[in-house]
Amino acid sequence: MLTITQALVDQIVAHARQDHPDEACGVVAGPAGTGRPERFIPMLNAARSPTFYEFDSGDLLKLYREMDDRDEEPVVIYHSHTATEAYPSRTDISYANEPGAHYVLVSTADADDAGPFQFRSYRIVEGEVTEEEVAVVDSY
Repeated sequence: MLTITQALVDQIVAHARQDHPDEACGVVAGPAGTGRPERFIPMLNAARSPTFYEFDSGDLLKLYREMDDRDEEPVVIYHSHTATEAYPSRTDISYANEPGAHYVLVSTADADDAGPFQFRSYRIVEGEVTEEEVAVVDSY
């Protein structure tokens, strides 16, 4: 289960809406070993595409060095889908290389009448996708 604050959910959703019609992407880092998402890090979608996202390799290298220096790890890796439901695509699954991370998808499309957006979380390990519950809390 992913436990995340309402403030972080709001930041992720706002980023998805801001970058629409392109997919938004980013990371929420947390103290290593805690599994607690704390630091919101919006990233640039280097692909600038409504159907695909890609972290800029230079930005990603810089982010991982920064997380290392701060004794953090990527707890949440998020991106948005602009025209489909919040479920990982085959490309998303093939790019999922952090087995300990929660992969959050936000849909800015009104897919299957679920409202103006969907916020869903998955574990993706060795190509296997498992949806997990999301607990939204005021604080940790």
